[in-house]
Amino acid sequence: MNQKIHLIYKRIPNRVLERYDELIADLGDIIVAKSKFYGMLAPLYVNGVRVIENGYTMIYFAFIGRNYDVLKVYDKEGNFKGLYVDVLAYTKRHEDTLEMLDLFLDIFIFPNGEAFLLDEDELEMALNYGLIDKETFDFAYKIANEIMNAVKEKRFPPKIVWEYGLEGRE
Repeated sequence: MNQKIHLIYKRIPNRVLERYDELIADLGDIIVAKSKFYGMLAPLYVNGVRVIENGYTMIYFAFIGRNYDVLKVYDKEGNFKGLYVDVLAYTKRHEDTLEMLDLFLDIFIFPNGEAFLLDEDELEMALNYGLIDKETFDFAYKIANEIMNAVKEKRFPPKIVWEYGLEGRE
């Protein structure tokens, strides 16, 4: 039987996604797991390209103590679509449970290395509606900008991301 990791993914103000995903590797401060996208109201397009839709597979990398996660995205035929990065307030672990708090901003990185910052409007709205404070707003942009710069300098994603795929360790 496959081992599972319990994921609690929180979104401000009060949305919680909770599920049990297939554990691929437990490296202590890095968890590698596999899941499928579901419950999306519409596919995600980035720069005119459909990159995520219900039924696509993700191999995700949770970095304990870091302010991001990385999802390797594969379409229904198993083709690599790119990397989806969530900007997070935190990533915590307690035994077989991961907890993350989403900070709205996301980054999509195409296989050719081209990166796009997503959901700036959501972050702006959260600030305008008082769901987050200016410090949290600035922190989210700080993390996103650090990642975007690291992508340009080819220092991101962490090497571990390329070591795992649909068939496990590559």
